[in-house]
Amino acid sequence: MHADLVFTGGPVHTGDAARSRAGSVAVTGDRITAVGGDPKPLIGPRTEVVDLRGRLLLPGFQDAHVHAVGAGIELGRCDLTGATTVAECRDAVAAYAEANPRLAWLTGSGWSMETFVGGLPHRRLLDDVVADRPVVLVNRDHHGAWLNGVALARAGITEDTPDPPDGRIERDADGAATGVLQEGAMDLVTRLLPPSTAADELAGLLRAQQLLHSFGVTAWQDPLLGAYGGMPDPSGAYVDAIARGVLTARVTGALWWDCDRGADQLPDLLERRESLRDSGFRTGSVKIMLDGVAENQTAALLRPYLCGDHSGLSFVDPAALREHVTLLDAHGFQVHFHALGDRAVRDALDAVEAARAANGWSDHRHHLAHLQVVHPDDVPRFRRLGATATIQPLWAVHEPQMDDLTVPFLGAERAARQYPFGALLRSGATLAAGSDWPVSSPDPLQGIHVAVNRTPHGENVPPFFPAQRIDLGAAIATYTAGSAYVNHFDDAGSIRPGLRADLVVLDRDPFDGPESEIGAAKAELTFTGGRCVHGP
Repeated sequence: MHADLVFTGGPVHTGDAARSRAGSVAVTGDRITAVGGDPKPLIGPRTEVVDLRGRLLLPGFQDAHVHAVGAGIELGRCDLTGATTVAECRDAVAAYAEANPRLAWLTGSGWSMETFVGGLPHRRLLDDVVADRPVVLVNRDHHGAWLNGVALARAGITEDTPDPPDGRIERDADGAATGVLQEGAMDLVTRLLPPSTAADELAGLLRAQQLLHSFGVTAWQDPLLGAYGGMPDPSGAYVDAIARGVLTARVTGALWWDCDRGADQLPDLLERRESLRDSGFRTGSVKIMLDGVAENQTAALLRPYLCGDHSGLSFVDPAALREHVTLLDAHGFQVHFHALGDRAVRDALDAVEAARAANGWSDHRHHLAHLQVVHPDDVPRFRRLGATATIQPLWAVHEPQMDDLTVPFLGAERAARQYPFGALLRSGATLAAGSDWPVSSPDPLQGIHVAVNRTPHGENVPPFFPAQRIDLGAAIATYTAGSAYVNHFDDAGSIRPGLRADLVVLDRDPFDGPESEIGAAKAELTFTGGRCVHGP
């Protein structure tokens, strides 16, 4: 029987530890039907043949943590991602305001804390650029927002406004709000923003899908099916795309756990899971956000930050968390934790342990994302508890936000415990990988480069705690088999007969070149279910 698609002229990286290399792959329909051997008998008059010409064929990349709809929408708003100076930020805002005179609210994202003295911009920097309309700009990690004076006034934020339990209003010495809202304090203004339309959200999803396919991404987990930080609930966009037949990626989603509520929200989560499943969208995970981020000292630590007597924020009481996770596990949910600080990591692992003790072992595949600081005692617990470590490799580098705003407040001992990919892998933990885009680039090859080198591609900086490097094969596995595992896409993630033909062709074989050039590789062709979704 002739195949529909044949790749020849290898190399093929199969992802199979026993047989990591092959020279050809055949695809029939949406499935891989042959790996290796002589492909000529499988080539018929209607078979499409792709000559690899030395380019590497890989399993399609999967992202275990990406906010695709919100990121796609933000691409069409005021984008400060490339701004590296205060003047560039102000110029970008001014240009966006001039280009959009009819917008009642000016919104955007992408500014970096290191651009501003002390990591904090001020409302005055926006007030003389846009004085007649509210401006709300979320920072690149989406844990803080920068407002002008008009936006503060619309939100009713004054020196008398108390900090919410899960956030902080930055203030001048006289108590006046500076214009920066951290974590849950963002809700004071984001709840006032005009809602995006269904058309905006579908367009954002399709824009994001095109970009992700161009990077070789064939599947992902959206970790936030709910509204947060100015980003809309993306659920409707996925359902719409499925109904229209335009979702070419495979996507699973994590329902948002409202930290202001408790177990009373379980019936709502169960109803949403069934309703979305009936629409063709699988949402078997629940996302629980346990803490913030280290650079603004809201990540939850076991010991206080060096800049004061506080140790960050815990958004869920640890005892309640153990009860919630046990309940969710009993109802068949995977739990997807946001856990950056070592206290948040320990709380999440304690909750998984409680669920295992109460309910026994299951195949729900709970996973912890971010893992910036992990106490050494907790590293082996991932393997023992069957909890997957979902890493964001691009964050494990020297850059100003790390060196100026994080390391000095952690201290040398805790700084050395950041992003312990190597220790987790050596302990036997399962590793998956995600970009957290729009927080950082969704290009898996850039993440793979950092996982191997602990430096960004093309930058002459020292490696960031190089003992935590992992090798190229292991790094690729995090973005393929590892992420397929937590996404519950068990028929993908490697190249074997019977699995889905989710595949990516690179422009080179990075195994043949120096490790310092892994990040130079690009995705040339991307296939989902045997169909080319990126490439000529």
